[in-house]
Amino acid sequence: MTTIALVPGRHIWRDIFTEPYLERLRRIGDLTVNMQTVNPSKQEAARLVRDADIVITSWGCPPFDAEVIGEAKRLKLLAHAAGTVKGIVTPELIERGIRVSSANDALGVGVAETALGLTIASLKRMWELARSTREGRWHEGKEHIREMFGVTIGVVGAGRAGRHFIRLLRQFEVDIVLYDPIVSHEEAQRLGCRKVEFEELLRISDVVSIHAPSIPETYHMFNRETLKLMKDDAILINTARGSLIDEDALVAELSRGRLTACIDVTDPEPPREDHPFRTLPNVILIPHIAGAVNNGKQRLARYAIEEIRRFLASEPLDGEVDLQNLHVIA
Repeated sequence: MTTIALVPGRHIWRDIFTEPYLERLRRIGDLTVNMQTVNPSKQEAARLVRDADIVITSWGCPPFDAEVIGEAKRLKLLAHAAGTVKGIVTPELIERGIRVSSANDALGVGVAETALGLTIASLKRMWELARSTREGRWHEGKEHIREMFGVTIGVVGAGRAGRHFIRLLRQFEVDIVLYDPIVSHEEAQRLGCRKVEFEELLRISDVVSIHAPSIPETYHMFNRETLKLMKDDAILINTARGSLIDEDALVAELSRGRLTACIDVTDPEPPREDHPFRTLPNVILIPHIAGAVNNGKQRLARYAIEEIRRFLASEPLDGEVDLQNLHVIA
């Protein structure tokens, strides 16, 4: 019988693997569950995975190095019920040829839906109109409203979240442009958008939504020079990683009243108590909620279980991570 180990602490997995999903895992194989309410140590992780064919990881799990997997001779698949696997994957794991799947696609759904909500609400000026309406000003500011019609939406990064965001945008009469150096013009066309260079995207977009990975090449790609290229009254949405934006440079542009920013992620998190993001009227600051929150976390369980099913059926994995290109992915 296939043996499965659920490695994260109970405080993590209980919101992801609710009883119906635990029961589905039990129907697949012999399930071992970490019942501790803290993140597992390497020693505890090693004990859990020693006899496992498949392990399920998530937030809070230690790196799967020789100390963890040294005695896990049967281990063939690591299904990560979260996003990035960079904190989990080690050279020892790669050398063993253990396959790794990430639930980035499941997380990307929530990220894309949040980005779409922020796009619509910001173009409609809902934030400021709600404030002025509460203060008794019923008509003030309506002249600045824009609809999802005839505007240009710039998508930076065509990973799982970016691609899903593009699919959502295709339901509207908007022009979608994409910057992603590893996506060809032909692939962008198949996705339903037009590939452009980064500088052009910034110049022509009414909304810029960031979905790029946090890698050295993208660090502060939104900086003093590139932010100046954005159109007056443009909207910048970041549901990716805070490190992609030079926050001091963005604050300078926002202080001029030239842009609106919807910020879900900062660097570091949370931002300090006196950070201008907290007080500038043209900033919508939310506490890193774009990915998976509350009931949305169960999407990760469903995805991980489906990956396990595909693996056992010798089908291609939907979320398999190319471990040789780990340095260029989220």
